[in-house]
Amino acid sequence: MIETELAHCVVRWFAGATGVANATKLSGGASQETWSFDIVHAGGPTGAILRRAPKGYGAAPTRAAGLDAEARLMQLAHEAGLPSPRVMHLLTTEDDLGTGFIMQRIAGETIARKILRDEQFSSARPLLARQLGAAVAGIHGLPRDRLPSLREMTSTKEIAEIGREYRGFGWPRPVFELALRWLSAHDPGPPNKLTLVHGDFRHGNLIIGPDGLRAVLDWELAHLGDPMEDLGWVCVNSWRFGEIDKPVGGFGSREQLYAGYEAAGRKADPIRARFWEVMGTFRWGVMCCGMMRRFRDGPDHSMERAMIGRRASETEIDLLRLLASRGE
Repeated sequence: MIETELAHCVVRWFAGATGVANATKLSGGASQETWSFDIVHAGGPTGAILRRAPKGYGAAPTRAAGLDAEARLMQLAHEAGLPSPRVMHLLTTEDDLGTGFIMQRIAGETIARKILRDEQFSSARPLLARQLGAAVAGIHGLPRDRLPSLREMTSTKEIAEIGREYRGFGWPRPVFELALRWLSAHDPGPPNKLTLVHGDFRHGNLIIGPDGLRAVLDWELAHLGDPMEDLGWVCVNSWRFGEIDKPVGGFGSREQLYAGYEAAGRKADPIRARFWEVMGTFRWGVMCCGMMRRFRDGPDHSMERAMIGRRASETEIDLLRLLASRGE
């Protein structure tokens, strides 16, 4: 069914297309889907990705930028020479596929354990932290006047929002209480300049090849905010997959990340970045609690929810390590 719908879509805008093949669902969720497929034409197959909210689904969650905004941001990044897929087509009502877009498919790996362990990435791993620093610097430098409408988020607003979400669970956790108190006491306030923030810059949203970073994906949490948020989030221990002594994704150091960032023309603020690392660790812990509540109370009783939910205890250990390292 999806191949028939996609074929009707692509033949209208891809010159010489005769249909599609090999449609495979890559991921699913409550409101969005991602499909990989080939556009068939005389010159040979062209790899493509469909990212959509199917027909009949409501608006995106409050924190989400929306699929139209995602497409706009990815195309702006691509045009600026950043590692981002080219957006090939924005879905229209005539396509009858829902809301979303079609982008080029980029070869590479997104699974962290393969990136950190497999021999084919051994040459890439020493390069990645600097490459990520340069890429996120480019994201932060995209001109404000070309961005779509996005929500604004400051550290003060984030503390208030995540605090309300945590308290809403009704499950007091002493370490979370300590972290929330620390965040309030060390709130750095608004940055000198709000920039575009990717919002989920980490393993899983990065396509890596033997040559290093090839693309940044999943811009759904993009917003205007403190650029150091991205530099803190990528250092959260949960994204290191056991390589805890390499803060940047399990493959590099903060210093390498900052060096790549500054080589691309932007100034890193390690103090603010470490605040956002604590915030990111706490935020992920709260998100894990949310997964456990959905598993416990329904409607989603999947094993995946339970497995993610139990990781809240890991973030408590991470928070204690972070606060101890700062002498708190």
